[in-house]
Amino acid sequence: MSDAATPARVALVTGAARGIGAAVVRQLAATGWRVVALDICADEPGLGYPLGSKEELFALADAWPGSIRPVVGDVRDMTLLRAAVDVAHDEFGGLDAAVAAAALMAGGKPLWETDDADWDALFETGVRGVVNLARAAVPALLARPTPRSGRFVALASAAAHRGLWHLAGYGAAKSAVVGLIRGLATDLRGTGVNATAVSPGSTRTPMLDASAALYGLPGTQEFALDHLTDRLLTPEEVAAAVCWLCDERSSAVTGTVLHADGGFAA
Repeated sequence: MSDAATPARVALVTGAARGIGAAVVRQLAATGWRVVALDICADEPGLGYPLGSKEELFALADAWPGSIRPVVGDVRDMTLLRAAVDVAHDEFGGLDAAVAAAALMAGGKPLWETDDADWDALFETGVRGVVNLARAAVPALLARPTPRSGRFVALASAAAHRGLWHLAGYGAAKSAVVGLIRGLATDLRGTGVNATAVSPGSTRTPMLDASAALYGLPGTQEFALDHLTDRLLTPEEVAAAVCWLCDERSSAVTGTVLHADGGFAA
C-alpha cells in the first residue's frame, strides 16, 4: 500500500473489461495502485462471440472509486493509446507499468483453411496491440526518474509453446508476443524498465468459452485434462503472476516468460 511518503504506482491495463485483464486491474487497485483500465467495449464483426462491454468496464471502475480510471478505446489506435498514457500522467502523475492483456480468439480450422479475416483479427489486436502499447507506454516508463522500476507485461499463452489443434494462427500470434517481449527487454537493457510475458493455460474466461465453441465442445472442462493441476485456472491466479511482475520486487526478471499454465507446458 502507498502512503503519503510513497506515491502510488500507476499502471495502464488493456483488455481490462473482463477476464484476466479485469482481474489484473482489481488486484492492482486492491494493493494501492492507480490504474487506467482500457477496453474496446465493442464486438468485433465476424468474430462469433461478444467482447467486454462498457457496463463491465465502468462497473470495475465504480468498485474502486478514485483508483481506476476507465477508458474506452481500441489497442489498434495509436492516438488513443497515447491519450490513455496522458490520462495516467495527468490524473495519477505518471506511469510505472503497462499490461497488454487485450486479445482475441479465432480459428477452429486447419492453418491452410484459415482465412485472412481470422488471421488479421488475431494479429492486429493480439500482436499489433502489444506493439502499439509499447510505443505509447515505454517512453512514459522511461520518463520516470532513476533508479527506475518500470514494468511492461504482455499476456502470451500456453499456445505459444505447444501446438494446439486448429489454432495455428492463435499460436503464431502468441509466439510473436513472446518474441516481441524478448526484443523489447533487450532494447530496455540497463534502463531499469523490465519487459516480460505471462503464458496462461486454460483459464475460466469468455475467451475459453469461445475456444470450446470452436472445437464444438459442450463446455470447457475438457481443457483441464492438459493441466497437471487437473483443473482449469481462474483469472485471479493468472493475474497474481502478472501483478507480481509489475511489482518492484520482480527486478531480476526480464526478457522471459512466466508460465502460469497449471503445468500445461510440462
